[in-house]
Amino acid sequence: MLYLTRKIGESIIINNNIELTVVEVRGKTVKLGFLFPKEATILRKELHQKIMEQNIAAATVGAAELLDLEFTVDVNAPEKDKPDGGQ
Repeated sequence: MLYLTRKIGESIIINNNIELTVVEVRGKTVKLGFLFPKEATILRKELHQKIMEQNIAAATVGAAELLDLEFTVDVNAPEKDKPDGGQ
């Protein structure tokens, strides 16, 4: 992790197109300002983590359902024995 010291009004540049500026400091709270391209995605870390957890849960449920389906339909059965008549 990179640690930097900046004063109010000072900035850093990330990837040549994202500018982060220290706007205000009040006690233990720091207000930051960002300038970035429209195509950039910015999320608070806790929100990003929640989205990732939900994506993993959704993918896991999908995989489990596919496994259930595989056991419901015998993929090795002759065409005439399949539920849709082989169509």
